[in-house]
Amino acid sequence: QVQLVQSAGGLVQAGGSLRLSCAASGSTFSSYTMGWFRQAPGKERDFVAAISWGGGMRYTDSVKGRFTISGDNVKNTVYLHMNSLKPDDTALYYCAARSGYYSVSTYATDYDSWGQGTQVTVSS
Repeated sequence: QVQLVQSAGGLVQAGGSLRLSCAASGSTFSSYTMGWFRQAPGKERDFVAAISWGGGMRYTDSVKGRFTISGDNVKNTVYLHMNSLKPDDTALYYCAARSGYYSVSTYATDYDSWGQGTQVTVSS
C-alpha cells in the first residue's frame, strides 16, 4: 500500500492561486490512479480531480477551467494547481491513491490510501 504525504495548504485571497502536492512512497506510483478530494465543515468528502495511470483526467464541474491535476512519475508526486480560487473552495483537501489499472473514479470508497489532509482557506 502506498503512503501519501501532502504539502501544507494555506490562506489565500479570492482570485489567488495555490499549488498542493502529494508525495507517494512504498509502491509503484505509475500504476496508481491519484485523486484529490475535499471536505468542508459539516459536509461530505467530495471529489475534486483525478488522474489515471494512463494520464486520463477528470474534474468536478465546479473546478473545471480553474484547477489542474498533474503527476510526476519520477518524483512520485501528484499536484493540484488551483487558480481563480473562490471562498467556496475552502476545505480540507485530501489526496488519495487507488492501486491497479483502473479508469478514473470519483468515488472516495474506490481509493485505497489517503494523505493526511491539508487546509485551504480562501478569503473573500
